[in-house]
Amino acid sequence: MTYLPKYIKEYPNMYAELPLHISLNRLIQGYPAHRHDFLEFSYVVDGHGSETINGISHPMEPGVFTFVLPYQIHEIYTEPGKTLTLYNCMFSMDLLVEHGNALAGGLYELLHNRDHLPGYHYFEDDEHVRMLDIIQDIYQEYQGDGSWRKELVKAKLGELLIRFDRARHAAAASVMQKEAFQPGRSNIWPIIHYIHQHAQEPLTLTGVAERFGISPSHLSETLKKTTGQSFVPLVHDIRIRHACSLLSSTEMSVAEVAYEVGYGSYKTFHRIFAERKGMVPTQYRKLNTKL
Repeated sequence: MTYLPKYIKEYPNMYAELPLHISLNRLIQGYPAHRHDFLEFSYVVDGHGSETINGISHPMEPGVFTFVLPYQIHEIYTEPGKTLTLYNCMFSMDLLVEHGNALAGGLYELLHNRDHLPGYHYFEDDEHVRMLDIIQDIYQEYQGDGSWRKELVKAKLGELLIRFDRARHAAAASVMQKEAFQPGRSNIWPIIHYIHQHAQEPLTLTGVAERFGISPSHLSETLKKTTGQSFVPLVHDIRIRHACSLLSSTEMSVAEVAYEVGYGSYKTFHRIFAERKGMVPTQYRKLNTKL
């Protein structure tokens, strides 16, 4: 039986206009193994330790930038009696795949990682200072309420990820990368992206499998191994997350929200929402309205 650690489904401000949360953390006893369906980066500013992502370990020391893809199992270890200080940022895949955003369209390639590059890079000297400056700018903008806050954060996030991807490509070109990866795992990402982008449509396991030229049983097995969920629960999670955002930030009726996120039946939406959130849609709206 496959062991799957804690599955984190939410983070602060997840349903805000800018679905991103950044914090400066000090770890004394590391952080236990976990996974999630959003993106995450970290940047070490002090201390030493290590991190394991899908069974592959790398050092954590000042200047190490780590980019964690959705559903990857990762765990952080600290040296006994030592503190590891690092920035940690969690953000939605929508910031990389937003329609009509040319920059975001390009950054979407980071989710594929067709070259099987490592998910981390060690920045030294001037590059370390530059990366730290960008991250601190994101942190300050995130905490503030100035004009163009959302646009500035997204622009700086884009620059940060571009510099990371450029640096690891340069390192791979000069040094042969020998880290192991799981064959075939990366092929699932275009399918996961498709499911996230089309969850509001009447998706079926068979239909998605046919679109990508694989068998439904193979798709179901690969999704389960990668995300820890089968096809239908994954689609429900995506739809309910979208519904939470609409309920808390718009005046759409509950029936309109149900239709918008992909449920043709109000009863089905009401039942599934209650199962996953522990309350009915109207109760959720009262507790989480942002209007």
